[in-house]
Amino acid sequence: MTATDRSLELIHSAAQAAADKLAHDIIAYDVSDVLSITDAFLLASAPNDRQVKSIVDEIEERLQQELGAKPVRREGDREARWVLLDYVDIVVHVQHSEERVFYALERLWKDCPELELPADAKATRGKAAEHAKLRAAEEAADLGGEWR
Repeated sequence: MTATDRSLELIHSAAQAAADKLAHDIIAYDVSDVLSITDAFLLASAPNDRQVKSIVDEIEERLQQELGAKPVRREGDREARWVLLDYVDIVVHVQHSEERVFYALERLWKDCPELELPADAKATRGKAAEHAKLRAAEEAADLGGEWR
């Protein structure tokens, strides 16, 4: 079994919405062969809680406006470290970058086929690593400045 056309439509729209809000490392998997509860997972991350919320809000708004889809469940809002949007056909995971590394959902679903995403979403691959390096360099510079 493969993801339905409706699932692919939802994934593409959600991925574009996430990319528009500067999400990092957007990826989607067709999990329809291994799970009976949904067709696809979309994973995205952000470097801070505020951006996680912004990405989630944009995905929810875009899917409602463009496709008339509302999530049947939304979890993780309070801490905004890992927010899950369940649309039945797809499940969207937007995680804080630290949670993304710790839980490594990609390892769990690596045997599932990766779904094609819009170019803007593909361009986000590796952004979390770039952001982490930049942040480490800034912190090192700040520490270096304090010791002088």
